[in-house]
Amino acid sequence: MFTLYLKRIIRSGYHNFVRSGFASFASILMLTITLSVITSLVFIQAALNASLNDIKEKVDVTVYFVPDTDESDIAQVKEALLQIPEVRDISYTSSEQAIEDFKSKHSNDYLTLQALDELDENPLGASLEIRAKDPSQYESISNYFENDSTLSQGALTIIDKVDYHQNKVIIDRLNSIISGANKLGFFVSIILILISIIITFNTIKIIIYMSKDEINVMKLVGAGNRYVQGPFIVSGVLVGLCASVITIILFIPISVWLGNQMTEFIGINMFDYYKSNFVQLFVIVICLGVILGGISSSFAVSKYLKK
Repeated sequence: MFTLYLKRIIRSGYHNFVRSGFASFASILMLTITLSVITSLVFIQAALNASLNDIKEKVDVTVYFVPDTDESDIAQVKEALLQIPEVRDISYTSSEQAIEDFKSKHSNDYLTLQALDELDENPLGASLEIRAKDPSQYESISNYFENDSTLSQGALTIIDKVDYHQNKVIIDRLNSIISGANKLGFFVSIILILISIIITFNTIKIIIYMSKDEINVMKLVGAGNRYVQGPFIVSGVLVGLCASVITIILFIPISVWLGNQMTEFIGINMFDYYKSNFVQLFVIVICLGVILGGISSSFAVSKYLKK
């Protein structure tokens, strides 16, 4: 009995959806726009996170030593630093490699290279690049040079400077940008969801008005509110499903284009991201579409039945 009851509701809802024609199309269009914007925000968030992770991978705590520091002294400092739990690895750059890197970087700057050649000795010292296990641990590693007396006693005279705080400013600023983008995206999504609910709500009201005679007959023969509501909620769910499928299909060529044209700029291949996260995105978009369509329809029918 329940199965027959459910089949009738679904069949009636489908007929209402098809019969309403333009009204259903308008709801699908608006919901598609909303879901597309929300999906775009997911893509933007992925790009921002990729950029942040890329920058964090390039950030380190660099310890510069005064020129002519004995390598054995640098090795002792390195061994001490490796005992810090937050340290992932340390790479060593000799003073000779440092001057070669400097010359390569300024290969087109003739005056700088000429001035360098006039010096009798290498002005650059060796350095240690320290990478943390987690980006949030860099500050504690940097503070280690100020707070750890054991290291300071042996290394204070040979360490020229510890370079971290300039990089920290960059990371903090990017974190602020991403946090702001997340908040803005959240508010934009909420506004669009409310607009979609209102438009779908009004569209379903039009469908209800077109079916008012049918509803009155159903109520006269004793149909309960749930039976009356059912077909219109099904219509709303169908609107959500159609909008979700259209959104998923639309983002296939969009992600392909982004993957081909914008990977170098945004730091992530969006088509690869779309493929690897397709199941999650599909479930999220379908659920959002169905929920928004169903809620809008439920509100509209409930309001009509209260009259």
